Amino acid sequence: MSRTISAAFCALFVFAVTSADASAAYNAAAGKALFDTSCSACHKTGMLGAPKLGDKAAWAPRIAQGIEVLVSHADKGFQGKVGTMPAKGGNAKLTTEEIGNAVAYMAEQGK
Repeated sequence: MSRTISAAFCALFVFAVTSADASAAYNAAAGKALFDTSCSACHKTGMLGAPKLGDKAAWAPRIAQGIEVLVSHADKGFQGKVGTMPAKGGNAKLTTEEIGNAVAYMAEQGK
């Protein structure tokens, strides 16, 4: 029984460390500029069902999925229960890193 509990705690620790490292890979401060120019059209108004910047209730379940899931949805596009995220927010010139920075900025505002 104690080995099972130890294994569970180890798995949780690895998950927590991995999640923190993934989040640290993006620059939320740099993401603000991209948010202001590319993301705000939908994420300020809620267009297409987008979670509004700073709406903690809307962002909480998304943040719980992890930053890499959010970046993937923003990068590749996603059809959710409530709304639609166009691939790269409709700006095909954006890199995954830029998208990650903007997602990190929005997630930070939603905590």
